[in-house]
Amino acid sequence: MSRIQLALNVSDIDEAVDFYSRLFGTEPAKVRPGYANFAIADPPLKLVLIENGAEMAGSLNHLGVEVASTEEVTASTARLAAAGLATAEEENVSCCYAVQDKVWVDGPGGEPWEIYTVLADAEMPAGSLRSAEPSGAACCATRPDLARSDADASPAGACC
Repeated sequence: MSRIQLALNVSDIDEAVDFYSRLFGTEPAKVRPGYANFAIADPPLKLVLIENGAEMAGSLNHLGVEVASTEEVTASTARLAAAGLATAEEENVSCCYAVQDKVWVDGPGGEPWEIYTVLADAEMPAGSLRSAEPSGAACCATRPDLARSDADASPAGACC
C-alpha cells in the first residue's frame, strides 16, 4: 500500500491534533512531544504535524510517499535516476520517530519530497525533528546532497 505524506508545521500540536482528528474522523497513530502523525485510510494519507512555532504555522514542512518496503524505495530510486532526477538516498535512518529507508528529490520549486518506508519505531532526542528552516540541522532538514546527473555526483550526509 502506498499513500501520500503531507508534513505541516503547526504552532500548537495539541490544537492541531484536535482539529485534524475531527477533520478526518480518526485519532493520531503516533503522538510525541511536538510531533503527531495520522495514518488516514480515506483518503489514503499520512498526515504529519511538526510543532515549529507560530511564525511557521500552516507552512509546508515536506512531502512524501510512504511505501510498504525497502524494495519499493530501491525501485523508486532507480526509476527517478533513470528519469534524470537528482536523488539522495538514506538507509536505516532515525527520523520522525521512526527508522526509515528513503530517497529524496526536490520539486521544481525546491519542495522536498521523500519516498520512504518505515522499518521500526524510534525515539528522537529533543529538538531533532525537521526544522522549518531548510538550513536547520534537524531530522530530514539536512538530507544528503542530491546527486547530480553527471559522473562526479555523490550523495553525502545523513538525516539525523
